[in-house]
Amino acid sequence: MKILVLGGYGVFGGRLARLLADLPALELLIGGRNLAAAQAFCQGYTGQPRVRALQVDRQQLAPVLHAERPDLVVDASGPFQEYGAHRYSAVEACIAAGIDYLDFADAADFVFGVSQYDEQARAAGVYVLAGVSSFPVLTAAVLRQMATRMEIREVEGGIAPSPFAGIGLNVMRAVVGYAGSPVKLRRQGRDGHGIGLAESRRFTVAVPGHLPLRNLRFSLVDVPDLQVLPPEHPGMTDIWMGAGPVPESLHRILNLLAKARWRLKLPSLEPASRLFYTVLNLMTFGEHRGGMYVRARGVRDGQPVECSWHLLAEADDGPYIPSMAIEAVIRKQLAGERPATGARPATHALALADYDQLFKDRTIHTGFRQPVAGASLYQRVLGDAYARLPPSVQALHAPQAPRRWQGMARVERGDGLLSRLLGRLFGFPDAGDAIPVSVAFDAEAGGERWTRTFAGRRFSSLQTEGQGRNEALLVERFGAVAVALALVVQNGRLQLVPRRWSLLGIPLPRALLPGDASFEYEQDGHFVFDVEIGAPLVGRIVHYRGTLQPAPGTP
Repeated sequence: MKILVLGGYGVFGGRLARLLADLPALELLIGGRNLAAAQAFCQGYTGQPRVRALQVDRQQLAPVLHAERPDLVVDASGPFQEYGAHRYSAVEACIAAGIDYLDFADAADFVFGVSQYDEQARAAGVYVLAGVSSFPVLTAAVLRQMATRMEIREVEGGIAPSPFAGIGLNVMRAVVGYAGSPVKLRRQGRDGHGIGLAESRRFTVAVPGHLPLRNLRFSLVDVPDLQVLPPEHPGMTDIWMGAGPVPESLHRILNLLAKARWRLKLPSLEPASRLFYTVLNLMTFGEHRGGMYVRARGVRDGQPVECSWHLLAEADDGPYIPSMAIEAVIRKQLAGERPATGARPATHALALADYDQLFKDRTIHTGFRQPVAGASLYQRVLGDAYARLPPSVQALHAPQAPRRWQGMARVERGDGLLSRLLGRLFGFPDAGDAIPVSVAFDAEAGGERWTRTFAGRRFSSLQTEGQGRNEALLVERFGAVAVALALVVQNGRLQLVPRRWSLLGIPLPRALLPGDASFEYEQDGHFVFDVEIGAPLVGRIVHYRGTLQPAPGTP
């Protein structure tokens, strides 16, 4: 199978070529206007497909198609927002030559308008799919799954790339170009518009049982979903899609510039795109993780329903997700499953199960969250990951769990002066072996008051479900100090990982955040706790480990 990839040496085209590296049956023509860049990419390519550099202009594609006769053309060039009056020239050339076509288009108008070529594509016996990327293929697949649970009314979503992912200049040109411009969307049941990058929301991407992303700021982007998804869900009244690039300081500068452009009727910010491109690609610090979310609200049996889908991608796997949809279409075609002829947005190109197959051998995790009536505190924070906990750990955190548990513990204390002072301040127990311990759980402030007693020495904390920037976290308060904890389920253990902390509501430096060596698990059928509390510059404050079981006669 011969594939011509326009912009094949760019960010998305290059990643697609690497995703197809295990397919010796392919011949990849790495095309674009910069022949030297195409040749350099081919020289560095280590995959099994044959690769060849080709100089080609997408506006003058017909002679190349006639000479090369590829089986498929993939347009990965862009920016699709700037294709001008003849924006569908590549589509027209492919239809005229009888060659299938896919693209990475992220421009809503471009993707929405490709259906005008449906009759011509059918007559030519080819398929033309536009927008074959995360937006809108993955979001559409998620919403079809959600639509089995509710009639969808409101939709919002967002994508948060890793700061190490790298962003192409053409992508930056597109985003900066529509900053401060009207973006078509559906709002309050009517076709309307928002202002690109001038509207923002916050969200925490949190796959159940995995370490969530930090609470991020997302700003409105002009993506195909805004126009192609509402027709698929007739009851949809609102849709909003955003991007959450980091660092947030640069993100907020873009927000301010977008608002200034809209209010002051300033010219396009596109001339500044190279500056933002350079700065953003230099600011590679923080966690090498990315994510995506889709949240829908609707009705079922006359009752309001809410559901959210989350995706987390670790390290270098995340940047490949936008290219995986085209990878999957190509693999399906090689296996004899060719897309139906016609021209259309790619919303039905893949099902969610197809993405599950793409993700299974990578550090990419997905999951749904939906409120459940009567759920306990830990069930609410963990979602369906609660079911992966060992039986004894589930028993302690269940809605109708006994309110008092008892057992034995071993306690170690830190040796430093500051460590001892902090331990005394918070009332942590003295060091010792085989210490009788009991824990009482009492409902308080929508959460649970945990009162621990070690050999008569008592200290307590209040645990609640996080809100705002602590969304999807468990917040534990020791007096004036609050620590927001991620609940991570791995290898049959529940780990409590500190993510944020504050004193009297004032955020404290993350560099001084207490450590993350606190676990709950099961051993020989017994509930085991293993809690280490310490901090940089202080060291260990207290470490206590032991077992618990329901106290006799406890309701």
